[in-house]
Amino acid sequence: MSHSPKPHSLQSYSLLVYRKAVHPDFFAIESRKRIENGAIEAEAWITKGGHAVRFQFGDTCVVEVITDQPQGLPERGLTTNMICAGEHDHEESVTESLQFMTTVQTETLAEHLYLGTYKEMLTHGRDNESLTVVWGDPLTQKPNLSVVDLQRYKSEIHAQSWHLRSDCGLVLRTQSMFQLNEQPKRSDVKKPH
Repeated sequence: MSHSPKPHSLQSYSLLVYRKAVHPDFFAIESRKRIENGAIEAEAWITKGGHAVRFQFGDTCVVEVITDQPQGLPERGLTTNMICAGEHDHEESVTESLQFMTTVQTETLAEHLYLGTYKEMLTHGRDNESLTVVWGDPLTQKPNLSVVDLQRYKSEIHAQSWHLRSDCGLVLRTQSMFQLNEQPKRSDVKKPH
């Protein structure tokens, strides 16, 4: 009996963006965190090697998912599905007043650089009270790490993540922003003549 080779982690990672909530049963959630910033909110779920962040404003919802197992996730509400390898930017106007933007960057590091980055990101996660999950590679027992930060800014919520995989020295970083654009004041709206 032949075994198919394990796919390279970098090639299996995908960014998925939904315009509806995704049920938590689709994820092996290790920890979660929720924050509010005025009328907008975000909830992050961290998994071993991935995350989901739900951004919400009233009834409007955007969910960002980073996963190396996109096959089992729903297609309903999916607006974007792209491979993470390399560097990608994605931007979409959710409504006239809501903007969602994300940047995905990947790199593969030599083992000594990977271990240095791993230690640095582990410290960063602990110092910033980030969502953090650590686990060993089942074959080599080398360390893997996922970190998710949520931050409030004026009329914005930012989510940053780092996923480090020892099987290939992968460092996958995302920076996402859910922004509520200021509504024009009545005095700013010009009436037609």
